[in-house]
Amino acid sequence: MTADTRSEDVTAVGAPRPGGAGRIGDRIVSRIGYGAMQLERLRDDRPAAVALLRRALELGVDHIDTAEFYGDGLVNGLIREAIRPEDGVTLVSKVGAEPASGPVPLRAAQRPEQLRAGVEDNLRSLGIDRVPVVNLRRLDSGPGLRAEGDQAVDIEDQLAVMTAMRDEGMIGAIGLSSVTLEGLRRALPAGIVCVQNAYSLVSRGDEDMLELCTAEGIAWVPYFPLGSAFPGIPKVTDEPAVIAAATSLGATASQVGLAWLLHHAPESLLIPGTATIGHLEENIEVGSLVLDAATLAELDSVPTRSAGSLG
Repeated sequence: MTADTRSEDVTAVGAPRPGGAGRIGDRIVSRIGYGAMQLERLRDDRPAAVALLRRALELGVDHIDTAEFYGDGLVNGLIREAIRPEDGVTLVSKVGAEPASGPVPLRAAQRPEQLRAGVEDNLRSLGIDRVPVVNLRRLDSGPGLRAEGDQAVDIEDQLAVMTAMRDEGMIGAIGLSSVTLEGLRRALPAGIVCVQNAYSLVSRGDEDMLELCTAEGIAWVPYFPLGSAFPGIPKVTDEPAVIAAATSLGATASQVGLAWLLHHAPESLLIPGTATIGHLEENIEVGSLVLDAATLAELDSVPTRSAGSLG
């Protein structure tokens, strides 16, 4: 993967970078990106979905997180329609699960041949020759799926196919998601550029992993950055300290929770998702929200629980 020559000040479309510049491997990206999963809500209004993505670019987003299993290819199709090569967007997708019918819309797809098929599906639906970054979604931590039977695959076997696809030019770089600290350590020789785990102000069980990512120059991209609706996981926006900070700053509790993540670790990148332009604009404003030392101390004192032990 060649070094990125894009500006640290503005994106390829000339927009200032919300939150400043961050990195995924050799790629410079804005620290506030966009998580595309909620585009599924705009299934019946493709023009609105495309307009939302174009507005995100205007606001400085150049890092979009997606997956083939978001809407069974629907979201990737919307991205393909809205994003052009000259926009300079770093697309980050993931493999390790696939759509399923029933109350749980996903099932594990952890075997090496399934990982390769997942990348091929992403290439096809996105209409590109290489996915810049692909996250291997492990099923080791956080709420949700767990690997059983032939889906319990050693991470070394998975990384073997991931690195082969990188060598073949199908993907540009490798990330990990829902991984344990031990799993990340085992994966480091493969060259990991980002980690996506459940992490927020109220769920900081992965602090040791965050420290390792910082030491290794690996981007930390938390999902559930404001907690979750999963049973047993508290919500950041319910915390009195967060509400008090929001009132003092004239911001929303969600903005304070996201801003804390940017302040807490220099390797953090945000990918908040939304299906409305108004909410998108609120998320982008987080990049200019300043938390002073006293406010940070109050937020840091909020009790935390490990997402890996929940649900």
